[in-house]
Amino acid sequence: MEEPMYIKIHNQIKREIENHVYRVGSRIPAERQLALKFGVSRMTLRQAIKTLEDEGILEQRLGSGTYVANQKVQEKMSGIMSFTEITHANGQVPSSKLISYRVGKPTLSESERLGLTDNQEILRMERIRYADNIPICYEVVTIPQQLIMGMSKADISAHLYHTLKKNGYQIGRVTEHISAAIANENTARLLDAKKGEALITRLQVTELLTGEPFEYTRASYVADRFEFTFSK
Repeated sequence: MEEPMYIKIHNQIKREIENHVYRVGSRIPAERQLALKFGVSRMTLRQAIKTLEDEGILEQRLGSGTYVANQKVQEKMSGIMSFTEITHANGQVPSSKLISYRVGKPTLSESERLGLTDNQEILRMERIRYADNIPICYEVVTIPQQLIMGMSKADISAHLYHTLKKNGYQIGRVTEHISAAIANENTARLLDAKKGEALITRLQVTELLTGEPFEYTRASYVADRFEFTFSK
């Protein structure tokens, strides 16, 4: 299966950042210039840029352009709880809406975060998470395809951790990176928020007890609908 063009562009821009073609804090070329460079439409180019933004590699600055993101302060949260468990603990009713569910080749970032080899495929799913029917979070979850072979789409998309435990896997350590962002037009539409509204973004890699990473999540929360509590 050939990689989508936006993934190829994503991977190339990420390599250029790693090789200091674009340095931390510097502005990357405008969309029109990049679209010409890669010989694609601006829509395809935007898809690649959006993926890099979701991963915290690029950031939009209103009225200025797109920049290589600065390093953020990292915090460790104790304990591993799913969105469903957190919502239940708050006395609310959780639910989800699945937007997409596709198997394919990983991006460079997904491969690195999940420690994948060249020929491994991934499941990538997008969903909206709700508490008491209020949209709280838009997330993109990536899982190695070989880990979930034989498990149903309904179980994976609704109760991933529970499904893994039921199949004999034990959940281990989680690493989370929390930062601030603002809602773009697409995220605002999905979360029933306003464009430019404050978001909390979370990049999470979760491991099995064996130390094998099995889940890479990029999530955006509406800031006034959710809070993270840290404990030491």
